[in-house]
Amino acid sequence: MRDYPCPSTFSIVAYDAMAEEWGIAVQSKFLAVGAVVPWARAGVGAVATQAHCNTTFGPEGLALMEGGASAPQALDQLVAGDQGRARRQVGVVDARGRAATFTGEECQLWAGGLTGRHYAAQGNILVGSATVEAMAEAFEASQGDLVDRLVSALAAGQAAGGDRRGQQSAALLVVREGGGYGGYNDRAIDLRVDDDPAPIDRLQSLLDLHRLHFQPPS
Repeated sequence: MRDYPCPSTFSIVAYDAMAEEWGIAVQSKFLAVGAVVPWARAGVGAVATQAHCNTTFGPEGLALMEGGASAPQALDQLVAGDQGRARRQVGVVDARGRAATFTGEECQLWAGGLTGRHYAAQGNILVGSATVEAMAEAFEASQGDLVDRLVSALAAGQAAGGDRRGQQSAALLVVREGGGYGGYNDRAIDLRVDDDPAPIDRLQSLLDLHRLHFQPPS
């Protein structure tokens, strides 16, 4: 199997109990990170799979949680069955907001993660632990819509140092039952910046445009 470049990445997965939304925000020095890292399903949970990604962790993790596994249980099963787990990094949140994170011992430094109420934050090839800590602090301190809290956390992580190789792409995925265009799917927000020198700023601009065109006036 081909050894692809490692998405040196920081991300946050989270749950909003009031809005019944699950979401992921991610930034990376990696082309089109949104095509690889974020996975989510309304009523089930969210998964961020990164470092030397095993993209099967997305659908398989969601299937495990849909079948009744908690986020920690699902993550344990995913990692246990993967021979490449030493190079993986994963964040998971389930339907009830229980969160778990895993960083394999061979992920490139700095690498690590932490969990809090209804979220998991993690990153690899970072300037230092301050990136993950800043994401967690920003998420806990923020209020309002889940999408805004996720972007705020991502921006805080970048301001604290971010990916030590720089910036390239970012993505934002928030799901809610019937939240997609026309109510036909659950993708309330699905925005990607595939290649940009300031992808988090561009992601915020896309979110503003999304609201202008698709959010009903209050």
